[in-house]
Amino acid sequence: MSWSSPVASVRAVHLAETQQVTPGRRTQSAVSAAPGPRAQAPGAPAQWHRVLTLLADVSLFIGTRSVWTQAATHRPVLAALISVCYASILVTGVLALTVRRARSLARLDLVVLVTAIVLIACTWALNHAGGDEAVLSTQAAREIANGHTVYGQPWPWLFHAKGVALTPTVDGGYDFTYGYPPLTPLLTLPFLWLGHGGAPATAAVTVVLVVGAVMMWRLLPTPWRSAATMVCLGFSFLPMYARQGYPAIVAMVLLVPVVVRWPRLGAEGRLGAPGIARAACLGAACAAQQLPWFVTPFLLAGLYAVRRGELGGREAARVVLRIAGIAVLTWLLINAYFIVTEPGPWIRGIALPLTQGAVVHGQGLVDISLYFTHGSDRLDWYGHASMLLAAALLALFMLFVRRLGPAATVLPWCAFFLATRSQDGYYLLMTPLWLAAAITVPLSDFSGAWQPRPRWLTAERRKPALAAAVVLLVLPALVSATLAATGKRPMRMEVTAARHVSALTLSTLTLKVTNSGSSALTPHYMVTTGQGMSKYWSLAHGPATIPAHGTATVVLRAPGGHYALSAKKSTHFRLRAFTATPQTLSTEDVSRAALGLKG
Repeated sequence: MSWSSPVASVRAVHLAETQQVTPGRRTQSAVSAAPGPRAQAPGAPAQWHRVLTLLADVSLFIGTRSVWTQAATHRPVLAALISVCYASILVTGVLALTVRRARSLARLDLVVLVTAIVLIACTWALNHAGGDEAVLSTQAAREIANGHTVYGQPWPWLFHAKGVALTPTVDGGYDFTYGYPPLTPLLTLPFLWLGHGGAPATAAVTVVLVVGAVMMWRLLPTPWRSAATMVCLGFSFLPMYARQGYPAIVAMVLLVPVVVRWPRLGAEGRLGAPGIARAACLGAACAAQQLPWFVTPFLLAGLYAVRRGELGGREAARVVLRIAGIAVLTWLLINAYFIVTEPGPWIRGIALPLTQGAVVHGQGLVDISLYFTHGSDRLDWYGHASMLLAAALLALFMLFVRRLGPAATVLPWCAFFLATRSQDGYYLLMTPLWLAAAITVPLSDFSGAWQPRPRWLTAERRKPALAAAVVLLVLPALVSATLAATGKRPMRMEVTAARHVSALTLSTLTLKVTNSGSSALTPHYMVTTGQGMSKYWSLAHGPATIPAHGTATVVLRAPGGHYALSAKKSTHFRLRAFTATPQTLSTEDVSRAALGLKG
C-alpha cells in the first residue's frame, strides 16, 4: 500500500467539508476564501517609493536634536520651529506608509523637501561662523568689492578666530592665502552685509546647496525625488560643509544638471539651449573649485564614446569640442577680471592645492606612514601614485566604457585614496552626483558606445591581452604607492629635557635628533595628540639643518610660548618632524614621563 493513498483520502475529506453548500451563499473553497496578497490598485505608489520617502524623512532626524538643544537655551522661536519640523517628520512618516495614490506620495516628497529646507535654515541661523574656507572666501569677496587683489595675499589675522583651522605646510609654515577659483567669492558679494567673519560665505554656499537640492529634486523622476532630499539635505553632512563655506558645494551643485542623463548631451549631434546651458554649468563648476577638473575628462571621454557610436568619429569630435568650447568660454568669462588684473598670482592661486605642499592628512593610504610605520622618506610618491592612478582610471574608463560608463561620477575620486591629502571630503562632497548618475544613467545608454580596440586587443586571445592591459595601466600607480608606504622615517628623535611653565604646561623641549638618511634635512617639528596636526614649534637653539648621518641637539620653543598638556593618561603624544626637500615625515612616540607627567 502506498503512502499517497491515505494522504489523498484526508485531503478529499477536508475539501468536501470546506465546500459544503450554505443556503443563500455561493459555494466557496477554503483555499479561495483565505486571505492573500491583493493586486495593487491603479494609481497606487510602488512600495519602494514609500520606503524611499520614509528613509528621506528619517534622515532629517540626524543632528536635529543637538540643534534644538542649542536653540532652546537662547533662541526659543527657532526651537519652536524645529519642534514643528519634528511634527512634520512624524506625520509624513505615517502618511508615507498609508496614502493610496502615487500623486499623494509625490506631494509628501515635497513636504519632506520643505521640512529639510526649514531645518537647514534654522541650523544656519545658529551656526554660521564658518571655518577657514568661509573666512577666506568672505575676505576674498571683500577684496573684490574694494578693488584689491585676491590671489597671493596672505591674511594671517583671519586664523585667530575660534574654529578657524590652520593648514600647515611641509616647509614649516602655514597657508594663509585664498587658493580656489573665484566663483564662490563672487557669489558671496551679495551677502557681505551679513557682517564680519565667515557668515557671508556660509550663507552664500548654504543658499546654493538648497537651490541645488531643489534643482536635483525637479530633475529626477518623480518616485526618486526624495533621494535628492536625503543625499543633499539629510544626514547633515553636506549642510555641515555648506555652513563651513566649502567652495566644493558650489561646484557640486553646478555639476548636477550636467550629470543628470549626461550620455544624452549632444544626442543626434545637436546641443540646443538645454545642452548649451549644461555645458556652461560645467565651465562654471570648474570656476568654483578644483574637484570638477578631475571628473570633467571622464564626462567628455564618455560623451565622445557614446556620440561616436551613434554618429561616427568626426561628428562625435565636433559635438564634444562644442561642449568643451562652451565650458572653457564660461570658465574664462568668470576668471576674466583676475586674468587681466593679476595673471601670475591668479594662476598660482588656482593651482595652489596641487603645489602648496600641505602636510599629509586623510583617511587613505597615507595613514600607513602617519600611524603605522612612523613616517616615510618617500612621501612625494603618494602624490605620484595618485596622479598615475587618475590617468590609469581614465584609460580604463575609455577602454571599457560600455561597462564603466555609469561610474564616471565615482571613478575619479578613487585616485584621491592614494594622495597625500586623502580627506573623505573629496569623496562625500560629490555623492549627489553619484546618485544622479545611478538614477538617470543606465548601463544601456552605453550599449552602442565606441571602445578603442587595437588589433592586439581583438586577436583570438583577447581576454588575456585585456587583462594584461589593465595590469600595465594600474601597475605604475601601485608601484608608486608601494614605494611611498614602505619608506623609512629618515630621523629619530629623543626627548632629553622638558621645561615647564606649570605642571601641565610646556615651554620648551630639548631633543636629540639623528639623521639616518643620505642627504641633509631641515626638519620642522610639532607635537600632536590626535589624528590632526597642530602648530609648529620654533627652533630656539641648535642647527636648523641636520647633516646626513649626523646627530644634533636642538631646543624647541612651544607655539606662543606655552603648550598645554592633557592630564588624561589615555592621551597619546607624538612628536612629528616634516621636511620639504625631499618631502619626508618622521614620527616618534613620546612617553608621559619624558614630558614630565606622572603616570
